[in-house]
Amino acid sequence: MAKFMRITWLLDFLLSEAFDFEWDEGNNTKSQSKHGVTPKETQEVFSGQVIFPLGIQISPKIEHEERFGILGATSAGKKLFISFTIRSANVRVISARPMNKTERELYEDFCKKL
Repeated sequence: MAKFMRITWLLDFLLSEAFDFEWDEGNNTKSQSKHGVTPKETQEVFSGQVIFPLGIQISPKIEHEERFGILGATSAGKKLFISFTIRSANVRVISARPMNKTERELYEDFCKKL
């Protein structure tokens, strides 16, 4: 039950469009230099028509923050996995990278069901 509530809450939050992105110098450039994913592409995933939020805690609490994951595609069709946390109603991106095979299969199965 708790997982379902968390998924519902996370999906409602992401679809509300009532949030901004919070970037720091390190996270602003880290995903681009490591994985070739720009901040613009990262933000496109959150505003895309099809997003698959992983409403589970993907890492232990770090400094009292839960980290979440989202699978989605950019407007150019680049499929990304993004880890993030929520701070003061803002999305703070931790990292963004291309989906791995398992994530891609999960996302594609989800898209087929829509």
